[in-house]
Amino acid sequence: MKLLRYGPRGQEKPGLLDRNGKIRDLSGKIGDLGPASLAPAALDALRKLDPESLPLVSGTPRIGPCVADVPKLVCVGLNYRDHAAESGMALPPEPVLFLKATTSINGPNDDVILPKGATKGDWEVELGIVIGTKAQYVAEKDALKYVAGYCIVNDVSERNFQLERAGQWTKGKSCDTFAPIGPWLVTADEVPDPQNLDLLCEVGGETMQKGSTRNMIFTCATIVSYASHFMTLQPGDIIPTGTPAGVGLGRKRFLKPGEEMHLAVTGLGEQRQRVLAWG
Repeated sequence: MKLLRYGPRGQEKPGLLDRNGKIRDLSGKIGDLGPASLAPAALDALRKLDPESLPLVSGTPRIGPCVADVPKLVCVGLNYRDHAAESGMALPPEPVLFLKATTSINGPNDDVILPKGATKGDWEVELGIVIGTKAQYVAEKDALKYVAGYCIVNDVSERNFQLERAGQWTKGKSCDTFAPIGPWLVTADEVPDPQNLDLLCEVGGETMQKGSTRNMIFTCATIVSYASHFMTLQPGDIIPTGTPAGVGLGRKRFLKPGEEMHLAVTGLGEQRQRVLAWG
């Protein structure tokens, strides 16, 4: 299934994308597409619905973040060999985890706003893992059983805040609008191999990133298992799994107001964001 949320910001309703690419309203079946809707039993109940029996959503509504009430964003840094190389950093011996504030969550096609003082805004197309079942000390061989599905995440960054100011990465990753998520949550049964997905990011019409999850240092299963040994993963948690080479930091070229970012991941849809300056 391809599940989504549509409508004005703060008033999103749950929806399902039918076989013809039309949005069907799920609000008569579930309150929202949040943590409680991501449990295996809840997803199985949705699978039993006939999409044709659901109300058709007219027009082209705004698409919101595909998961509501996300408990936390647990990100993985330097998880592609080519990205580590372009960043001038050694390959990590273990997954590099950091948190991104949930206030950064944005719709997949909403404007990205560069914050006050920004000088080095950057793009990062990533595969996002959406947790469906509470996970603690999970074995790697079982890790994907805890995954509800996958989505696109743009891990937008302000490199000046992240790398040139004192402290950790969080403040360069957590600015408002810096986590466009969606357009869809694609359930795990429709992503048979998350390690065989192509990723694309274009900025201003120029291809910046063109990679594959085949080149991840740590697989999705490894990441879920590893993270679960340091914190409880909850339903609705999203784990952006890292980005391939081609980011602005490596190119010495950063986001400019007025540009558009276009992101795509095999089977997970596309995102388009216009870049604006604060104020």
